[in-house]
Amino acid sequence: MSYKVKNAIIKRKNDGSDQFDFVDSEGIFDDKEILVAIDSDDLITIQLLINGIIRNDFKNWNLIDQFDENDSLKTLFIKLGYSKEDLLEFLKQF
Repeated sequence: MSYKVKNAIIKRKNDGSDQFDFVDSEGIFDDKEILVAIDSDDLITIQLLINGIIRNDFKNWNLIDQFDENDSLKTLFIKLGYSKEDLLEFLKQF
């Protein structure tokens, strides 16, 4: 069982303005008035965390004895024991 964060893409226009194009090919957000933009790396991190929780990886969280505030959230997955191959498998779910 996995969970997918609903998402769409916003892309800055190439005309030098502060305008964005909104790409929602599945129409997920057709009836929404307000949306929040999240950096794509952060979205992937959130998705991986949710799937890790769903897979009941809580036992691994107790093994983390140090986490520096300046560390990237991505380093958390390494500390949880995930390999690069594991992360690639998670990302294929997008």
